[in-house]
Amino acid sequence: MDSKILMESGTNELEVLEFNVNGNSYGINVAKIKEIIPYQTVTPVPNAHPSIEGLFMPRDVMITAIDLRNCLQFGASQPGGLFIITNFNNLDIAFHVDTVVGIHRVSWTEIVKPNATVSSADESISTGIVKINDKLVIILDFEKILSDINPDTGLKVEEIDGIEKNSKRGEKPILIAEDSILLNRMIVESLKKAGYYQLIHTANGQEAYDLLMDLKQKGTVHQHVQCLITDIEMPLMDGHRLTKLVKDDEELRDIPVVIFSSLVNDEMRRKGELLGANAQLSKPEIGNLVHLIDGLLLDD
Repeated sequence: MDSKILMESGTNELEVLEFNVNGNSYGINVAKIKEIIPYQTVTPVPNAHPSIEGLFMPRDVMITAIDLRNCLQFGASQPGGLFIITNFNNLDIAFHVDTVVGIHRVSWTEIVKPNATVSSADESISTGIVKINDKLVIILDFEKILSDINPDTGLKVEEIDGIEKNSKRGEKPILIAEDSILLNRMIVESLKKAGYYQLIHTANGQEAYDLLMDLKQKGTVHQHVQCLITDIEMPLMDGHRLTKLVKDDEELRDIPVVIFSSLVNDEMRRKGELLGANAQLSKPEIGNLVHLIDGLLLDD
């Protein structure tokens, strides 16, 4: 079955590319990958972060190369291996890995969040762990890795300061589905700062959907949820599946759904539109998120 069809139909599946660094197995969502190429010589950048190997220019496009071995505290990589060229948060970044194993199709229900014994929520660079062929594969949080190297690639929370206040925002309850505890907190704090203080935040699509079903059963769903903001990549249930379930439900479909994700590129935007998302936005643009919500909830 074609993976594009799977994503468009919101079946809660994803394709994971398994790769190796220092003999360990890691994974990345294939939706983030533009291409995989053999290692190329890079030009070092003076005074750059230790995990930045340098710059190179395949097909006249300047790309930053990041040493994933260094990020994972295994020391510096040597020439050789592969570059996984990615696109997320509207950035093209190459990650230097040792080898690529292959692509596996898995369900988000199979992906388990690492617990507090592994690392604190704010420090973890893993979005989940999945068992593939009796082997544990750690799915890395590439957004966290990149924001640790350059904080300017993360949420631009300073954009909230310049937003004009509107008292009507306080009347609109919003449900948030975001698995990153750090990003969940930052989104909540930013929306509250803008005046949206009736917020319910959940850790994944399944929690958000269960809450909607509970409110629906009580007949109070529209009193408590007038907008849904969802990430795409989440364990148990992803944002595309959540969007499909909401838009397929006669009682819920009028709730505006905003997909707020690092994965909002042209292809993923088309898939979100097919599933019925009302708006989609790349994750750094928290200020634009407020404007989008205003347009959905405040404009008569």
